Amino acid sequence: MVNIIWGLFILIGIIYAFLNGNISDINFEILESGKSALNLLLDIMPLLVIWMGLMQIAEKSGLINKIAHLMTPILSKLFPSIPKDHEALGYIASNIAINMAGLGSAATPFGLKAMEKLQELNNNKKSATSAMITFLVLNTSGVTIIPTTIISLRLASGSINPTMVIPTCILATTCSTIGGLTIDYLIRRKHGEN
Repeated sequence: MVNIIWGLFILIGIIYAFLNGNISDINFEILESGKSALNLLLDIMPLLVIWMGLMQIAEKSGLINKIAHLMTPILSKLFPSIPKDHEALGYIASNIAINMAGLGSAATPFGLKAMEKLQELNNNKKSATSAMITFLVLNTSGVTIIPTTIISLRLASGSINPTMVIPTCILATTCSTIGGLTIDYLIRRKHGEN
């Protein structure tokens, strides 16, 4: 549905430009937007590749399992339905750690793996469990200590002080995480779940 809406916006814009004799502006913007998108991708890609490679090394070396073990007391409170030594906790911990570093794209594979492991614990495969919902809330609103992607975007755009947003990002993500987890807890409690 969203694709249809955006498609209509583009079509209406092209028709409007054609009727006003500004079709050359459309051609210019198409070429300029493609160039800008490619430059942005080339600026951000090395950062993501490095972090994803480091996370792969951390996973293979067992560091992710150690992080998960350290986070188990907190995660067991947030996810009481997951057994303490279950593999899903390691992926959830990895996802949280990577999101804290501000690398949402690099956290996606761990998030997908965590959901896959949570689905294995799910008795009703057509419905999400409370652990899945809590993980989704935590993943969506997760605390970001170093907003790496935002800093690299600001740097690529020529910002004089690209790290200026760090305190604001920490405050905003902390509030969204506390708010999201509080609402999740209240809804679970209302429905008599853990």
